[in-house]
Amino acid sequence: MSVTLVRRTRTSTAALVRRLRLSAEAGMTTAEYAVGTLAACAFAAVLMAVIKSGMVKHLIEALFKTALAVIK
Repeated sequence: MSVTLVRRTRTSTAALVRRLRLSAEAGMTTAEYAVGTLAACAFAAVLMAVIKSGMVKHLIEALFKTALAVIK
């Protein structure tokens, strides 16, 4: 094999590897956003359940009553 042919093969192989890496990264970004969105929704659901619980509701009401009493 000639030196020119070896250089062309290496160059084209490197370009192919770069293209494959870039195309693989595009899919990973979308998957990461999907996982992040699911995690945020799960966290919001847990937070809503905690806030709607009786004990937390009572604490929030007491906090507002105390704050309003200070303002008066």
